[in-house]
Amino acid sequence: MFRHLSEVHGWFAERGRAQRHVVTLTRLDRLDGWSFDPVTHDLRHSSGRFFTVEGLGVETDHREVGSWQQPIIVQPESGILGILVKEFGGVPHFLLQAKMEPGNINLLQLSPTVQATRSNFTRVHRGGSVPYLEHFLSPRRGRIVFDSLQSEQGSWFLGKRNRNMIVETAEDVPLRDDFCWLTLEQIGGLLREDNLVNMDTRTVLSGLPGAYGGRFGPEGAEDRGLHRMAELLSWFTEERVTRRLERRRLPLSEVAGWSVGGGRVEHEEGLYFSVVGVDVEAEGREVSRWSQPMLAPASRGVVAFLTRAVDGVPHVLVQARTEAGSRDVLELGPTVQCAPENHRRLPAERRPRFLDDVLHAPPSRVTLDVVHSEEGGRFHHAENRYMAVEAEDVPLDPGDGFVWMTPEQLGALVRHGGQVNVEARNLLTCLRYLR
Repeated sequence: MFRHLSEVHGWFAERGRAQRHVVTLTRLDRLDGWSFDPVTHDLRHSSGRFFTVEGLGVETDHREVGSWQQPIIVQPESGILGILVKEFGGVPHFLLQAKMEPGNINLLQLSPTVQATRSNFTRVHRGGSVPYLEHFLSPRRGRIVFDSLQSEQGSWFLGKRNRNMIVETAEDVPLRDDFCWLTLEQIGGLLREDNLVNMDTRTVLSGLPGAYGGRFGPEGAEDRGLHRMAELLSWFTEERVTRRLERRRLPLSEVAGWSVGGGRVEHEEGLYFSVVGVDVEAEGREVSRWSQPMLAPASRGVVAFLTRAVDGVPHVLVQARTEAGSRDVLELGPTVQCAPENHRRLPAERRPRFLDDVLHAPPSRVTLDVVHSEEGGRFHHAENRYMAVEAEDVPLDPGDGFVWMTPEQLGALVRHGGQVNVEARNLLTCLRYLR
């Protein structure tokens, strides 16, 4: 157990020194086990497992542009993101691991107890077993605290979901070298630091019931906001049934505006993202060497909530957001979710709504500002600036796909699954637990 965050930092630095990690960018046509399909140019693994990179055409009626084409990751299987909880001295502690992911800008970050795709834990790669997996597979021991299928990044994945789980145990749990028990207070302190607590840890913690603590109200406080939960669900359902999202999968070779060469896949104007290849050497993983494609964003994104108090109750401004890969037309997203550089050429009226309110807010209204990495297993050096900004002159009825709700209400929707996108879930965790 750690008494002070300085001890956590010391342990984390030691784990970094104890392992050798090397990630080398390489051409896609030189990746071991991966190849372009000779007809479609879709990128796939020789085993037929893991994932593919294909093309997608999109038409929708509620984004900055009405239609576009893009490469997208197709990964039908669901993985497990699971955190084990155990009380020590009456205080819940959460088992996290110092885990290397090839896309992390600093390689090593704090991840959940288990972070594994189905291909990983069924050992398609012929590697080692996943530690602590038995706590999250049926028949399991312990008490389920949270268990829900949750979406991944809809901009870059086609309908991908992972099972987010929190399981509480009373058993003695042997502690492996790369794992540590941390309290919520300690995790909250670490959330203040850039690129330390990884995306998967943040999304799992967003589903933690209020009874475990946090900065906002207790369990059962979902109806003390501007709108009752029933009203919010009706609004959300109305948005889903009235929005249009039409998609068709395309051969990667036919995606307009993108070049597909042997070395990489990239946008003709250098915007959005590229698909690059990496060769990886990693001690402490189930497999010590592998190659894979990764999606590499062209610039840093912004994920932000505008906030305000209504009759003394904190609220966040949520949008009904459609993405290329959304499973059910749309999910609830943060007020702002974009890479500003991608919209620099658009006229002001077509830029993401409220983006300027966030980027040009005076420091006195910025209550959260931290940089966190996105999924390091599929995205190379993907970072977002996570922000909370006190709103100025935003009405209680903002219209056009936006609504005010309390963090408790948003958290309740997270626990139902499939309603809140990963960016909003990550930002909610920062709001709830950051100290």
